[in-house]
Amino acid sequence: MELANCPRCGRLFTRHFRDICQNCFADIEKEYELCLEYLKKHKGATITVLSEETGVSIRQITKFIKEGRISLYNAPNLSYPCEVCGVLIREGNMCENCRGRLNSEVRKATSGRDFADSQQRAKGAYQIGDRLRDRE
Repeated sequence: MELANCPRCGRLFTRHFRDICQNCFADIEKEYELCLEYLKKHKGATITVLSEETGVSIRQITKFIKEGRISLYNAPNLSYPCEVCGVLIREGNMCENCRGRLNSEVRKATSGRDFADSQQRAKGAYQIGDRLRDRE
């Protein structure tokens, strides 16, 4: 039996299968039911309207979507914020712009490292990775 403080309310609880206390879990389930009922009646609602009308935070609604509990299939206007810039998206964690920027930064970082590695090899430096490559 492991005791922990609930990250949501701070109460002490016995952690079994969840990382939050039973009271907070019940509150989250009520929020989920509120969102579901509202979306059944208002299929064209946006995440902002859904949050304002139900009192459920955008963060919690986003969590419901990412967990697959709220489907975007029947809610054409429902989308959630990009984790980087906040632009509304319907899939993944980042919008196309942020994903493209991340990819280009990774490419730049790896190409710079490849250049530095080749410079070291040219100077006669020998690294463990070279030994492993030579074995193959």
